Amino acid sequence: MRDPFRGNRSRCWLWWVGLGTSLCLFTGTPVSGSEELKRYEFLQIRMGIPVNITLYAPTELIANQASKAAYDRFRELDRVMSDYDPDSELMKLCKTATPGTPTPVTSDLFEVLHAAQRLSAETNGAFDVTVGPVVKLWRIARRRKKLPDEDRLLTALEKVGYQSIQLDDSNSTVTLLKPEMQIDLGSIAKGFAADEALKAMKELGVTQALIDAGGDLVAGDPPPHRDYWKIEIEKLRRKETPNASAPIVKLKNGAIATSGSVYQHLEIDGVRYSHIVNPKTGIGLTTPSTVTVIAPNGMQADALASAISVLGPTEGMKLICNAENVEAFIVTSTADGKLTEVSSPMFESYLLTQ
Repeated sequence: MRDPFRGNRSRCWLWWVGLGTSLCLFTGTPVSGSEELKRYEFLQIRMGIPVNITLYAPTELIANQASKAAYDRFRELDRVMSDYDPDSELMKLCKTATPGTPTPVTSDLFEVLHAAQRLSAETNGAFDVTVGPVVKLWRIARRRKKLPDEDRLLTALEKVGYQSIQLDDSNSTVTLLKPEMQIDLGSIAKGFAADEALKAMKELGVTQALIDAGGDLVAGDPPPHRDYWKIEIEKLRRKETPNASAPIVKLKNGAIATSGSVYQHLEIDGVRYSHIVNPKTGIGLTTPSTVTVIAPNGMQADALASAISVLGPTEGMKLICNAENVEAFIVTSTADGKLTEVSSPMFESYLLTQ
């Protein structure tokens, strides 16, 4: 199976730029093309998040059929990968698997776990889907507005470690080596689902479409008379320029995802703990940051954005150096509110010149 996270180039030099994060959709720059297609927009809740679909189709009937196929695919994958639904395939795997015994899984679950394990190895565990026991403690902590109990956190950390998942490519089986392991695919499943939803629409002939799955965007062909989709990246703003305009990314047949500690957090005694947890320490990230990744597909963009959030700018950019056709932009904030902004070499080529 091809590694979606590894490339064959070395690009370890950086450009410093002033940008920001969080995504909004516009249309692109006019070019010649058909005028027969009409724009349709749809919104449904899937995987616990709003999923917006913008597509172009010749008739409302075809648009409705395409959007239904996309949302049905989201629903199907939620039944596979949800860590909230006790009857999902993932939850049943974690609950019923005997440690050390291979368990057959569907091709969808195997593909996502395979990609996750490769990225875990590349990041030395900074990305780790076995962090589920720790994530659940932090979910409780956010509801109670109280830090997780230290002893319970240490117990949860004993169950974490991507090395405790073994995959057999030839038989599509998963072996969990520890008891009571809990896999959390929240940092990779949305992107994969958006990829699959776009594929479902393409199978019906609808190729000019964009899916926004809670901020993970996957784009197909650009709209009619356009040569790209326009995605606004909401800026992590400097205090002295709160009204500065946000940059706009040009995107087609690719994906963009933003991850960051500024979006969901728990504040205790003046310290903000992100919903993004360091799998090695079990602690939510405390340095405000946002990471935007542009990649060939949503699964890759989603997972890399999460991984870089944990790694930080220096190690994160090293990771990007080895990823083919992937660019990233990182903003971090110091305690006094000063921003440090860094991008990979070709990120600026995706920016729309104002």
